[in-house]
Amino acid sequence: MKNDVLSRLLALFGVLCCAACTMPDPESGSGMSVSTSSGVVSAESGPEGSLVFRDIPFAQPPEGAGRWAAPGRLETPEQVISSKPEPVMCPQPQGMASGSAEGEYLGSEDCLYLDIYAPGEATASDLPVMLWIHGGSNVTGHKGTYDFSRFAAREQVVVVTINYRLGPFGWFVHPALNGADLKTSPLANFGTLDMVEALRWTQRNITLFGGDRDNVTIFGESAGGRNVFSLLASPVSEGLFHRAIAQSGHVRSLTAGEAYNAEREHPMVDRGSWEVVRELGLTNAGVDAETLRAVPMDDLLTAYFALEEDHIQPAVIRDDVVIPQEGVLAALADPRYAKNVPVLAGTTRDEVTLWLGLSRYFVDVSYPLSKALPAKLRIKDPALYSFWVDMRSRGWKLGAVDDPLSGMHEAGYTDLYAYRYDWDEQPDNYFVPFSEILGAAHASEIAFIMGAPMYGVIGDYMYPDTDSAAEMTEIMMTAWGAFARDGTPRLPDGRDWPRYDPATPAFMRLDVGGQLGLSDDVPSRDELLSRVASSDAVSELERCLLVWELLTAVGVPNYDAYDAWEGGRCARVDAPGEKRRIRETLEEEYGSVYFSG
Repeated sequence: MKNDVLSRLLALFGVLCCAACTMPDPESGSGMSVSTSSGVVSAESGPEGSLVFRDIPFAQPPEGAGRWAAPGRLETPEQVISSKPEPVMCPQPQGMASGSAEGEYLGSEDCLYLDIYAPGEATASDLPVMLWIHGGSNVTGHKGTYDFSRFAAREQVVVVTINYRLGPFGWFVHPALNGADLKTSPLANFGTLDMVEALRWTQRNITLFGGDRDNVTIFGESAGGRNVFSLLASPVSEGLFHRAIAQSGHVRSLTAGEAYNAEREHPMVDRGSWEVVRELGLTNAGVDAETLRAVPMDDLLTAYFALEEDHIQPAVIRDDVVIPQEGVLAALADPRYAKNVPVLAGTTRDEVTLWLGLSRYFVDVSYPLSKALPAKLRIKDPALYSFWVDMRSRGWKLGAVDDPLSGMHEAGYTDLYAYRYDWDEQPDNYFVPFSEILGAAHASEIAFIMGAPMYGVIGDYMYPDTDSAAEMTEIMMTAWGAFARDGTPRLPDGRDWPRYDPATPAFMRLDVGGQLGLSDDVPSRDELLSRVASSDAVSELERCLLVWELLTAVGVPNYDAYDAWEGGRCARVDAPGEKRRIRETLEEEYGSVYFSG
């Protein structure tokens, strides 16, 4: 899938391997077992003396009548919990991240499980707790891709990683479920409710693992960062966490009417439930809840992913229960919903290279030796690529950091912090100039927080065994660990990290050596658009496509601003249509928009 991080990275080197390589090989049991409300779970011994507790159910399986319902509390203290032979994941398309080569879809609706990483020899019994929410566009991903055992041991924290419902199982609204007005049964954010139930389970049980229930930090990356913002905006998560870290997230949300999208009334919404049900061959006006809940898992996913991938589903839905009617960004700025907990938000310097670096529009691919060997990748137009990456990544930061933090500041939050991850010291090789194509790419910071390379074989190139990489690990672990302990991110050298002030926006540039430090390089959205207007790096069509991306791709989309930009300079350019045309041209010429190994 287009949003599969691992697929993108593996394709750079033409390597096929299991993405779950971050997980440590299970060692012999530690002899420690814990009796939880879900059952008795035994620890595995992890690296650096850590303990790992796997595949703990935290809610009733959301199957049958539980599909599109709030997760039910699980109370099975007598059962013995055993780790599963295969990764536990919610239903999603087959991808390299699964580690499986068979089947179009993977996972089961019985997927609400969590893992716990804890220090083996804790220095205290009230350790900070961190709950990780994985990314994957809310349509793919699972808890088992991440190994926080080293981080838990070094920083003396307890880390919980969770699954949650994805795609059409996680965010869905339809008259058969919600009434003709889409309000009778307003619940629509089932994936978000799974996160809330995981937090409730954590409140009930985490002291058994040495954690402090009164010091819980939620953190997540990409869609996980989006979900962190959603939990900050949600009234139903009140009191369940005490700090928050949003990594490369955003704040887009839909009304119930947009999420249903009857007759495709909202052309910028893809995968609306009206269209999904139609794709299933059912009649929207006559279908009932029982029929929808009886649709086989594979059939529902097939209908869902048959639709376009370019836009904003699954976005969280303004159901006025889990997500306020105002939407996430407006709710973050509203004192009525303010939790006033410390918040750390940031992005990577080169967010979009993970997609653009494999796009045939920007990259040439050749096989100088043999097609049996990896392909050689080269940027076609370095000036165009560099400018596009810079503008889009800066725009992402505005929508993922400056807009939500400014809103929270207005709502009364006092402890707000911003960062940008800049490390790009990957070694290049004959086939792939990693530092040029990827740089500080989307999701590349996660491995340094964990202290464990990701992505299997390609991790040797992404995260080399160098002093620079070791320094970056120390910086990220120290900052995230300190924030979890007392709500203030700190650097290893003790340097001050000032609070975020919208009047003088600045961020901590996370890099090594002299590049580590505070930066005030925060151009406004209007300044970015002015740079696009005057740039010689882009054609006039590319200019309009870039303006479209800056105004609609991250955060709350502003379609009217696109039409009005520069006195209507791009008003006649159908950006979505031109993107489709370019995609079709690339598919015709190369067989795919993206290089796939």
